[in-house]
Amino acid sequence: MDQKISVIIPAYNEEDTIEATIKSLLGMELLDEIIVVDDGSLDHTREVVSKFEEVTLISLDKNSGKGRALKEGIHYALNKFDIITLLDADLKESSKEVEKLINPLVSKEADVTIAKFPAAKRKGGFGMVKRLAYLGVLLHTGRILSTTLSGQRAFKKKVLENIEIGDYGFGIEYGMTLDILKKGYLIEEVEVEMYHRETGRDFNGFLHRGKQFIEILKVIFRKKLQGLKN
Repeated sequence: MDQKISVIIPAYNEEDTIEATIKSLLGMELLDEIIVVDDGSLDHTREVVSKFEEVTLISLDKNSGKGRALKEGIHYALNKFDIITLLDADLKESSKEVEKLINPLVSKEADVTIAKFPAAKRKGGFGMVKRLAYLGVLLHTGRILSTTLSGQRAFKKKVLENIEIGDYGFGIEYGMTLDILKKGYLIEEVEVEMYHRETGRDFNGFLHRGKQFIEILKVIFRKKLQGLKN
């Protein structure tokens, strides 16, 4: 394959999941490099990743959020690879499904792919974050997407070179989606058999979704203000 392909995995306190995620990716011939960005983990995530000589580990001094971790990984990969994929650290064995995201880019059917997960097996929140994200995309671009929050994505290099990689924490992928659609790049939503940690209707689950809601809302307003200035 002529195109060089990398995977970036941001990780924070993922010692229990990241080893299985990496092992599934190591067996894939289409990947040229696996990059893990440790976001100042307080557990043994760095030590687990360091066991794999084939994996590039970027360690941040302190926990700065998913947005900063992804920016560091993308900055490292951008000048080396033609296709860059983003995966969460807790996919475990299902990380091998990344091939489904990469194939449409290799065959030039899309500029960006986003993973569409199977329906959740446990009840999470009440859909407020998803509705906000859906309406935000519709407001900004007039487009309808069902996977705006998914962190499992693949990009052609030219896309990442021409959009803002904002340090938006949990809202980073959402901000990228708005820019991608506004610039006319083709996004394909791809059904995958991936799975990862699901948040439930407990305190931690609602806290996580609350933070996500606020950060998505901030992105919507920032992008709106940018549009007015332009």
